[in-house]
Amino acid sequence: MKMDNKVAVLTGAGNGIGEALAKRMAAAGARGVLVSDLNEADAQRVADEIVAAGGRAFGMAADVSSEAAIQRLVQEAESRFGPVDLFCSNAGIVDEGGADAPDSKWERSWKINVMAHVFATRAVLPGMLARGSGYLLSTCSAAGLLTSPGAAPYAVTKHAAIALAEWLAIMHGDAGIKVSVICPQAVRTKLLEHSISSGNAASDAFAKVGKLMEPDEVAATVMTGVEKEVFLILPHPEVQGFVARKASDIDGWLAGMRRFLAKH
Repeated sequence: MKMDNKVAVLTGAGNGIGEALAKRMAAAGARGVLVSDLNEADAQRVADEIVAAGGRAFGMAADVSSEAAIQRLVQEAESRFGPVDLFCSNAGIVDEGGADAPDSKWERSWKINVMAHVFATRAVLPGMLARGSGYLLSTCSAAGLLTSPGAAPYAVTKHAAIALAEWLAIMHGDAGIKVSVICPQAVRTKLLEHSISSGNAASDAFAKVGKLMEPDEVAATVMTGVEKEVFLILPHPEVQGFVARKASDIDGWLAGMRRFLAKH
């Protein structure tokens, strides 16, 4: 999909990857970009910068754990710009801990990292199916393909988000619905910085071992992936090799992950 004359809604777009994507979509000729974030001031700043650069955008607050909030985003976008062509579920959280993490962490991760994607699908899919076209774009992380030691709620829910995207692509791909998942490793965002500052040694290790990408680098890769309409968008191409190793020798991959953690 080319973004020219398209309407896009993005969550978690007040900073990081979401902000970079919103600006690139606007620069690519989008008819309108609805920028949302939990922090309304951040969303409005990004929208204002897009407008100042000659694009069309509107910023508003949204808590993606609320289905009603996501419905309002779509209604606002349709009112201002027209039918939504692309919905980018980018908002997410990293909760550390293992199976013994408090239920509140598991529930929060499930609501934001999984159900928010379900809510977005419910909000836009009927209209997309009626028009015979549409794009569902989800930020899922390489953790959803591999894992995230030290952050079980994050790893598990990101796996679930990818599973949902796969199901949507299978069920609705022949009806004109395009689906992509964005699965980067370490990216210089507030999310990663918070995880490291919270004491997640695994996040710190992965940030140092792999390439720490800038949000705009990720956004550039994503825009290429969206234009080509590929399902799996990997800003860090080496992740493809890790996934292949995992699939071909799961026991060897698990042992390798244990060795990696032992060294860090």
